[in-house]
Amino acid sequence: MLNRQIVAQHLGDYLKGQTSLSTLVDWAEIAIMEGDLEPGNEKLLMQLLGRIAAADVKEFGLLWEDCEDIMQQLGFIIKVDVLKAA
Repeated sequence: MLNRQIVAQHLGDYLKGQTSLSTLVDWAEIAIMEGDLEPGNEKLLMQLLGRIAAADVKEFGLLWEDCEDIMQQLGFIIKVDVLKAA
């Protein structure tokens, strides 16, 4: 069953560079088709998954602000650490 935590984890993996945009989009599309969403959050999760699934369309994309908004709606914040390159 797909819940807020799982969506946040997938988006977080993308933001950390651990997965590609195309992989994230593919995952969101599959999640929409499967439709096994947490009861009580179906509408929100479907809306956010739809936004992620459309990110590979040039007109939509997935901006930093979009990611912040999605995470906020999921109940999370994004924290960034900047490290000096080796």
